[in-house]
Amino acid sequence: MSRGVPPPLPPLVLAAPSGTGKTTIARSLVDGSDRFVFSVSATTRPRRVHERDGVDYHFLSPEVFQAMRDEGELAEWAEVHGHLYGTLRRALSEPASRGEQVVLDIDVQGARQLKKVVPEALLVFILPPSVEVLVERLRGRGTEREGEVLRRLTNARGELAAAVEFDFAVVNEHLADAVAEVTDIALAGAGRPREADVLADDIARLRREIDLLIEREFTGEQN
Repeated sequence: MSRGVPPPLPPLVLAAPSGTGKTTIARSLVDGSDRFVFSVSATTRPRRVHERDGVDYHFLSPEVFQAMRDEGELAEWAEVHGHLYGTLRRALSEPASRGEQVVLDIDVQGARQLKKVVPEALLVFILPPSVEVLVERLRGRGTEREGEVLRRLTNARGELAAAVEFDFAVVNEHLADAVAEVTDIALAGAGRPREADVLADDIARLRREIDLLIEREFTGEQN
């Protein structure tokens, strides 16, 4: 009896609010093992100074992006913070044919779409340990004005509610620990999801912290 060809490794999808560190985790996985390959997303967002086209993102004009979308070249796409983001279908199929595991750094909308296209995909939601840490990371980038920080915090409040839809949730308090936890999930193809009631409590706490922070720092109201 001949041995069957092993099934392709399932895509590993990381999603989180901006500033949570999902891209850093994704890059750490890829840098630390030949098993993982990063799915470079397409976007219409302007390129930041340190970013490289084809490495960090495929930077496209809105017209080119929309043409690719209409021609079915995207596995998923979404509008986030006023810009379009998407995953190229070839970014999933080509690594799978080589026996590599694709790591995707995408938003909540994209993760939902991808799960419909690839049901076996492993969806991992990355949580910040606190909203204070989230804001520090956003401001520490040096690329976000206060108005943009406010918008990303407001969006984060809604995105956090989607964490319960994911297969797993990982708190990124210490990067090495978060990378190790995500690696375990990928290697096992399964794992121990966070208990539903604990996850719900964490999400509720973070959303309350966002409300209080916005009231205190962005509306000028004091407790």
